[in-house]
This record gives sequence, structure tokens and C-alpha cells, in this order.
Amino acid sequence: MKIAVTITRVLTGVLFIFSGLVKAIDPRGLAYKMQEFFEAWAHDGFLPTLMDRFSDHALAFSVVMISLEVIVGAALLFAWHKKLTTWILLLLILFFTFLTGYVLFTGHIRTCGCFGDCIPLTPLQTFSKDLLLLSMIVFLLINKKWILPIARPSITVAIILTSTILTLFLQYYVLVHLPIIDCLPYKKGNDIAALRKMPLNAVPDKYEYAFVYMKEGKKQQFSVTALPDSTWSFVERKQELIEKGKNNTPLINDFSFTTFSGNDTTESILSKSGVYYILYIKDVASHSGKWSNDQQLIARLIENNQPVFIVTSQRNEVMSKIEAMSFKDKTPPIFTCDGTAIKTAARANPVVYKMNGSLVEEKFSWTDFNKLN
Repeated sequence: MKIAVTITRVLTGVLFIFSGLVKAIDPRGLAYKMQEFFEAWAHDGFLPTLMDRFSDHALAFSVVMISLEVIVGAALLFAWHKKLTTWILLLLILFFTFLTGYVLFTGHIRTCGCFGDCIPLTPLQTFSKDLLLLSMIVFLLINKKWILPIARPSITVAIILTSTILTLFLQYYVLVHLPIIDCLPYKKGNDIAALRKMPLNAVPDKYEYAFVYMKEGKKQQFSVTALPDSTWSFVERKQELIEKGKNNTPLINDFSFTTFSGNDTTESILSKSGVYYILYIKDVASHSGKWSNDQQLIARLIENNQPVFIVTSQRNEVMSKIEAMSFKDKTPPIFTCDGTAIKTAARANPVVYKMNGSLVEEKFSWTDFNKLN
């Protein structure tokens, strides 16, 4: 029994630490996933006011949840307060199992983000993983007397404290700068234009169509191969998915540059030859740092005759800020893009991309604008 408990304890502790660290390299990613859950629950009518408030503090919840995973994982490995640790693990895994079950059985959310963007798992895989972990933690809880310390209390406390500090520092660093490991489609070296295209091995969804017509006050449904004569009046067309396709969604499918008049200029910009820059400013409210940093960056680029485009989800508000910077006739063009797409493309606010054609050469957070040559 002691050997079984030890093996289970090590696997569980390591998995929790790994899960926390994988998400710690991009805590905003988990925060955005939490917002999806809060929005889905609010939409379903479950305490909508409270869910909206939780959504506003999703980043804080993300940092706490990530840190807690690492701390309890390390505490389990070193048998630190084993009774408290195993109960916390049980509560965490029950919560995670509820989330993954919600994703799997409702379909309201595509993935749970349990291992961040670097290790994507299907809803069934994540739910199965949590059920396995639940059984392992229950086993540890029942047999906690065999969870024995492997170091002196002072050493254990020092390790737990160090783990906590390092995990918090890692999250702070990537929040101020950018994720140290970028697993998103917009990472350095990726070709945005190529990733907007349908994969070569895509299998489209198959639909069955039916047409509803009316005659003498009665409605009747017809197949596409047996439509009625002209004495019938068309009412509606019905579409039913009969076979789900595979790999038929581009990695980048919601990214676009829209002008003030509503024109889509994405292809025109991405097909530009040579170097140019894209400054992402998601919105005004969550803008970090100082607007003077943006002004200095834009001024440097204009001075060196480098094309620069501003992309935002709040065109009017950002335009007011940019126009107040007095670039005169050289004010960069401002385009609108979906806020969710900007969240994926820019894990800070603001972020600048150095582009070469449609290839991402470099990307910098607002704190690193001075590193841009």
C-alpha cells in the first residue's frame, strides 16, 4: 500500500505542478477562458450580475488558481500539511471536473484550457483526465497515513515558499512582457496569411437541405431533388448537419482589418512587401503603461519612414488618443478588429508586431518598445 500511495502521490503532485506551470507562462490565456465560462453562465441566467463581476476580475482569479495548483502539487510531494493538502486537492479536482464536464456535455465552450494553449486537449480527454485524477486523489485521501514527509519541516517550508514566489514572479513577468513560450498562431516566425487559409487536408461539413413551400394555406417540405411546381410559394430553406467535417477551420479565422467605412483591407496589408509595423491597442480602458510610450514609438517609426498601422477594437476612442498626439498629416491609419482576435494576437495592451510581408518577425509588449530597432 505504501508503494501504491507513493506512486499515486508523485504522479498527482507532478501533474498539478505541470498543469500550473504550463498555464503560468500565459495567465491571460486562462483569464480569457474563465471569462468564457462566466459569460456562458450569465447567458444561461445563472447569477448574471455576479458572473459579470467575476469576469471583471478573471485575471486575478487566474493568477490565484495557477499559483494554487503549483503550491498544492509541491505540498503533496513533500507531505506538507497532508490532511489540508489532500482536501484542497479534492475540492480543486471536483471543481475542474465540473468545468470539463460542462464543456463536454453542453458544448457551450469549445475547450476548457486545462493545459493552456500549448497542450490542447479535446473535451473528452480533459474530462477523462479529471475523472482519473479524482479517483487518485480520493485514494490518497483514504490512505493519507502513508503520505510521509521526505524532508525536514524547515526545508519543506522553504521549498513551498520558493515555489510560490517563483510562480508569482513568472506570471508577473509574462503579464508585463509577453509569454516566454508562445503557442498561439501569431507567434514569431508564423505566416499570418498562410494560417488564414483553409488547411489542405480539410474535410468540409456535409449538410442536407430541405425547402418549405406553401399552397392553399398548407405548408409542405420538399427535398432539393423534388421541388414543387410554380403553384407553390416558397417559405424557407432548412439546413441540417448530417456529417461533421474535420480540420476545416483555419488556425486564424477571425483576424481582419476593417476601415472606418467598413472595408476589409486585411489581404491588402498582409500582402505588402518589406517591413512594416502593426500596433495593437485592444481598448483604452485596459491600456497599460503610458500613452507617451505609444507616441514615441509611432514617432520613431514615422521618422524612419517605416509604415505603421494601428489595430484596435475601439476605433473612435483610440483615434481620439492618437489624434491628440499631433502627428499632423502622418497620423497612422487606424483599423478595427474583433476584440477576441486581438486578445489572441496581443497578450498585452498594447503590443507591436514587426512584420515582413505576412510573416511575424518580432513582437514586443509595451514595456519593451525601446528594444525595437
